[in-house]
Amino acid sequence: MRNYTTQMDAAKRGIITPEMETVAAKEQLSAEVIRERVAAGTVAIPANVRHTALSAEGIGMGLKTKINVNLGISGDAKDYDLEMQKVDLALKFGAEAIMDLSNYGKTNTFRQALIEKSPAMIGTVPMYDAIGYLDKDLLEISAEDFLRVVRAHAEEGVDFMTIHAGINRRAVEAFRREGRRMNIVSRGGSLLFAWMMMTGNENPFFEHYDEVLAILREFDVTISLGDALRPGCIDDSTDAAQISELIELGNLTRRAWEKDVQVMVEGPGHMAMNEIAANMALQKRLCHNAPFYVLGPLVTDIAPGYDHITSAIGGAIAAASGADFLCYVTPAEHLRLPDINDVKEGIIASKIAAHAADIAKGIPNARDIDNKMADARHKVDWDEMFKYAIDPDKARAYFESTPPADRHTCSMCGKMCAVRTTNMILEGKKVEFCTEK
Repeated sequence: MRNYTTQMDAAKRGIITPEMETVAAKEQLSAEVIRERVAAGTVAIPANVRHTALSAEGIGMGLKTKINVNLGISGDAKDYDLEMQKVDLALKFGAEAIMDLSNYGKTNTFRQALIEKSPAMIGTVPMYDAIGYLDKDLLEISAEDFLRVVRAHAEEGVDFMTIHAGINRRAVEAFRREGRRMNIVSRGGSLLFAWMMMTGNENPFFEHYDEVLAILREFDVTISLGDALRPGCIDDSTDAAQISELIELGNLTRRAWEKDVQVMVEGPGHMAMNEIAANMALQKRLCHNAPFYVLGPLVTDIAPGYDHITSAIGGAIAAASGADFLCYVTPAEHLRLPDINDVKEGIIASKIAAHAADIAKGIPNARDIDNKMADARHKVDWDEMFKYAIDPDKARAYFESTPPADRHTCSMCGKMCAVRTTNMILEGKKVEFCTEK
């Protein structure tokens, strides 16, 4: 029987939970270090008490960069079997989190199956599900209705929820006063903005924030404070709307911690490379070093079909500059619901960005696997190289598609392989190319 309510509550009282032990083992840190950081809010361990299949992960200061995979059905793509295949792929490649962003019909059956199956953290955006869950049009939904959806997701076992509580009247005023090229591109943010404008009411998640926190505390759900006013093009980045909302999120972070609710803060969007590092520092400063969860940032707006690359570039810079959690982006971003191949490409690109950032941040043992790959390449041991590759199947398929005559080379350089040549000379052997007369 637990004698604490949340991971943060336990941490503040000096209790090391089983989840903290799990995270400590994965991160090769002491459980006491993890406890101290959870108590301070600089590390979050999203772990709903009802998610029994969970293998806990830590997100935040000094820990490995984690990645999230978005999936879920829409009105134009309703194949739950396909979405579960995406889940299997995400788990295969080691994604630490999966967000179910389904926004059509009764989504709870899929979500419950996902939670029952997945050792990865599960996240949702209750705002996306509100219309389908409640079977009401937007204008008919009350503040109490929104809270009902939050409770339903918490009861199902969701580990973290994106709640767009920062787009209050003050932030909206900044947005409307300054104007934008792309306006609001957050789906949840746009729905809340529309609801606020149509009803004349304050954002219900802001107005009833204490009630939201009470629900989350009951089930130990981490709040992911959504960035409803994130920039949707590089021309809108670091503008008054984005920063106004970020200031609100800093205040909401402290209020959540006072209730022992763990917090992550979500960040931009689209942003030129030269602005990323400063934005990471600004977020950490304004949000009191809470874990930072970023979408991208996408560093250019002209690459539809390749946005997994624009996102990986920005994600690597962001994580190397302090971001803790990367939301993957697929090649289908801005174009359609991703298929299974898009999901794979997005996962791999995000994993590369996260790992590259961990090396840059000096995360303990991050480069060990790179050193093992280098040793395998030194020996020209292909099976060993495939073992350490992020995507072993693709690496092997590329190699075997044009097999070399000599297994100790590849088909690009053949016998002129630099590694082979140098190894032979250092071993006292003679290098010859024209052996046939």
